[in-house]
Amino acid sequence: MAELELDARQVRNFRLQAHHLDAFYGRDDALAAVGACGMQNSPPGAWEAALFNRVPACGAADRDRMLLEERTLLQAWSFRGAPMVFPTADGAAFLSALAAEGDEPWIYTRGIGLALDFLGVGFDELLALLEQVMPRLDGRAVVGKAALDQTLAAWMEPLLPARKRSLWNEPSMYGSPDKQTVGGAAVSFLLRPCSFKGLVVFGAREGTSPAFSSFRTWLGRPLEPDPEAARKLVRKFLHCYGPTAPGGLAAWLGCSGAQARRLWRAASDEMEPVRFLGKKAYVLSADRERLMASEPPQRELLLLAAHDPYLDQRDRAVLQPDKALQRRIWRTVANPGAIVRRGKVAGTWTAKKKGAGLEVRADWWDNAVGEQQVRALAEQYAAFRGLELAGFERG
Repeated sequence: MAELELDARQVRNFRLQAHHLDAFYGRDDALAAVGACGMQNSPPGAWEAALFNRVPACGAADRDRMLLEERTLLQAWSFRGAPMVFPTADGAAFLSALAAEGDEPWIYTRGIGLALDFLGVGFDELLALLEQVMPRLDGRAVVGKAALDQTLAAWMEPLLPARKRSLWNEPSMYGSPDKQTVGGAAVSFLLRPCSFKGLVVFGAREGTSPAFSSFRTWLGRPLEPDPEAARKLVRKFLHCYGPTAPGGLAAWLGCSGAQARRLWRAASDEMEPVRFLGKKAYVLSADRERLMASEPPQRELLLLAAHDPYLDQRDRAVLQPDKALQRRIWRTVANPGAIVRRGKVAGTWTAKKKGAGLEVRADWWDNAVGEQQVRALAEQYAAFRGLELAGFERG
């Protein structure tokens, strides 16, 4: 079979469909929409905005039902060490598939080196001690991330050699030394591996603070092993972000190249090569026909929040080929939201709450985008937030 060559338009159309952004979906599609590739919840509320853009009929009561009552959705630290919301049934793909093997470094733990050097202990030794105390989370909830770090650090302290305990309780070298100890900082990094092992999850928020408990307490069972977890994870990535390559997987997960290549091999028999953007890339063989016949989306214009999964594409030229414009979309800090027209980023927007209203400032460079269209989407977004659109400005 000849190697398929794909253009950016085909790929954008396909990815919109894969991300459930090509049309309006109903409440029955909510789990599939969240589970396509998971939804980041940092900053808090990011996943809710992402779901709103896919299933606008799914309101706060529906989200709470799935996440807090039925618990068919779960929040835990996952890709890149970020809080992610995903279907509980896919827990192994979003958690245990991320566990490091052999000499692979664990995701989101590179920064722990300062604490390890100060303490004079090894990573594996400290992780083993934390795993010993994690069962004490069973049957309880700890409110606040700082409180979780310090609670676990206090539980670990008696297990440390006596000569290390004073160092463990020294002020953190990572910032906020008045609130965090070296031990608390080390725990903060080690919580990601614990999450991947199914030892800690997010529970219900209490006020503005998240609460944390054990996987077993929250769901009534441990995280079940799944030998197909790596295959399922890579399949999700390829379906939502293909055509792509192992380097794209590494960037998406925040893992090492070695781990990405190992995971990639788990699903290699489901892939085939194509030509895209002048390079060899891979797609799921099951997606080949739909990629070739991908149709324009029913929804022409989208107002996506900054951390929407669709904007997490690593080949950014697909979304916006102009590098100067790319720098306006993806910033070092505080990314704006994106105005997306037919899959391509056509502008940016920001919103600021003011009293009971929301002020939106938008700017776009595609002349096919109409101001009334953008304003209407801003009004819908404000309503989703439970606010009135108090101001709309282009600039």
